[in-house]
Amino acid sequence: MNQGYAVARPRESVLATNKVIRNTYTLLSMTLLFSALMAGVSMAVQPPPMTQLLTVGGAFLLIWLVLPRTANSASGLLTVFGITGLLGFGLGPMLNYYLAMANGPQVVATALGGTGVIFLGLSGYALTTRRDFSFLGGFLFVGFLVVLAAALANIFLAIPALSLTISAAVIMIMSGFILYDTSRLINGGETNYVLATISLYLSIYNIFVNLLALLGIMSGDD
Repeated sequence: MNQGYAVARPRESVLATNKVIRNTYTLLSMTLLFSALMAGVSMAVQPPPMTQLLTVGGAFLLIWLVLPRTANSASGLLTVFGITGLLGFGLGPMLNYYLAMANGPQVVATALGGTGVIFLGLSGYALTTRRDFSFLGGFLFVGFLVVLAAALANIFLAIPALSLTISAAVIMIMSGFILYDTSRLINGGETNYVLATISLYLSIYNIFVNLLALLGIMSGDD
C-alpha cells in the first residue's frame, strides 16, 4: 500500500511539472504575439521617443505591485498581458528609429532572428538535458547588479565602448537566466506558470533590445 503511494507520488509530481511547463510556453507564445501586435500599433501611431521609458516604468510597477497579488488567480493572466503589452508598445519608437537607418530592416531582422535562436537553443538544451542550473542564480544576480550600476553610470559618462560592453553583458546574463528559469521549471523550483512566463519574457525582451542596440552600434549608423 505504502509502496504504491510512493510510486504514484513521483508520477503525480512529473505530471504537475509537465503541466506547468506546457502552460508556461503556451502563455509565453501568446504574450510574445500580443507584444508584437502592440509594437506594430505603436509603430503605426508613432508616439514620442520617451514612450518606452514610460511603458517600462508602468510595466515594472505592475510587476512589483500587482503581479505578486494576482499571480495565483485568473487576474494574473490579465496582469501578464498588461505587462507584455506595455513593453511591446514601448518598442515602437525604437523600432521606427532603427528601421529608418540605411540597413535598418536587416538590423531588426537579425536581432529578432538572433533572439529566437538564443531562446530556442538555450531553452531546448535545458529541456532536453534536464540539467540543474540553479547554481547560476547567485552569479546572475550579482552580474545583473554590476551591469545595472554600469548602465546608470554610463548615462552620465556616455562612453560608446561601455554601451557596447553593457549590451553584450546583458545578453549573456539574460541567456543565463533562460537556462536558470527553465531549469527551475523542470526541477519543480517554479510551480507558478504566470511568474515563469514573466521571467522568460523579460529575458527575451532584454536580449532583443540589447542585441538590437549592439547591432545598431556595430553597423556604424547609430
